[in-house]
Amino acid sequence: MIFVIATSKLKPGCKADFIAAAKANYENVRAEDGCIFYHLNEPTDAGVGAPVDPDECVYVECWESAEHLQKHLQQPHMKAFIEKVKDMRVSSSLKVVKPA
Repeated sequence: MIFVIATSKLKPGCKADFIAAAKANYENVRAEDGCIFYHLNEPTDAGVGAPVDPDECVYVECWESAEHLQKHLQQPHMKAFIEKVKDMRVSSSLKVVKPA
């Protein structure tokens, strides 16, 4: 099992459109073989003083294996999503972790 933390820094004013595009893709991704959990999140300080960037969104994902993640990234719906949001992003990062 692996976990993915994928962060998108968005251009000001693009967050609502980015979230809408992400939610429209949920069903496709969650139906993929090997997808355990897939959800887009907005940062919150949760009362602990954590820094919050209002133009940031963070995917938290769980996949059965690295192979499943690699297949996910090649899916036509993911390529279409990436194309749709490419002009909304300033930058993006991907971190993959596994249980210790």
